[in-house]
Amino acid sequence: MIWLTWRHMRAQTLWTAGALTALAAYLLYLGTDIRESYRINVTDCTTACDEAARLLADQFGSGLLMTSLLLIAAPALIGAFWGAPLITRELETGTHRLAWVQSVTRTRWLTVKLVIVGGASVLLTGALSLLLTWAAGPFDTLVDSRFEPLTFAARDLAPFGYALLAFTLGLVIGVLTRKTLLAMALTLVVFTAFQLLMANVLRPHYAEPVTETIDWADANTVGQIDSFGIGPQGAGIQGYTIPGAWVLSDLIVVHKGDGTEVTGADIEACDETGGGPDDCMLALDADFDVTYQPADRYWTFQWIEFAIALGLAALLIAVAYWKLPRGLN
Repeated sequence: MIWLTWRHMRAQTLWTAGALTALAAYLLYLGTDIRESYRINVTDCTTACDEAARLLADQFGSGLLMTSLLLIAAPALIGAFWGAPLITRELETGTHRLAWVQSVTRTRWLTVKLVIVGGASVLLTGALSLLLTWAAGPFDTLVDSRFEPLTFAARDLAPFGYALLAFTLGLVIGVLTRKTLLAMALTLVVFTAFQLLMANVLRPHYAEPVTETIDWADANTVGQIDSFGIGPQGAGIQGYTIPGAWVLSDLIVVHKGDGTEVTGADIEACDETGGGPDDCMLALDADFDVTYQPADRYWTFQWIEFAIALGLAALLIAVAYWKLPRGLN
């Protein structure tokens, strides 16, 4: 069975291994380059050291972003090109008539396929995830944005769960549709939708967010204001970052000391006195509420996401074991 499985999967395995080897070589080079830049701009820095994060972001941000996108896409591609054809190829070529009447039972046949092909997909994706995590380590430490959707899904544990889920999803869709091309297309669509659902709907609510009131005087001590202005909803902060945390608030409304919202009239009155925006907000004793997930929940969220993917994969494997002996002839 092991030799037969290799014969069936050798083409996909060889071209996938080649692509992943090239990506691994690039990550080794990138990790070395990031560490050298970190040494120059941070460890051995003597002047203008506050610019280190911006310099590293400008130099390596695009490369890490593209690599993260590739790693996020890898499970979907493995599910489409490895998982989906696993059974549909047998059905479309008719080889299942021979394979499933031998002494090897369908259950054992499926088990060997899952262990070898599914295990290889998890190990390959996981190894690349750990390599990317290592390569981007100094960058992530300095920029401190591990909760960013493209960063979170491409680092540490999450890709292990995604790889297994995508593979089993492709397998089960193949079992249900019995058409290779249709199963491949559906796997890509369904798994992409799942990743979007996790990032935008489920992940922000793994734990109850923290809501904190921040005085304007402490705003750039606790975090950093990206922009501040007047809009239809009043005076608001668009983009507020707290180091390492995941800020869930989009537009943050600013309040005066008496609890009412800062209005355009308040800003105009401040402008007449000749003070800047900070002086104006300080004079109004302004504050604002920000809702966020603290930085120390990162690993908790990683384990939760890994467990969700693992649980769904287990359900899909159960469906495959139930369906294969009964519904396919």
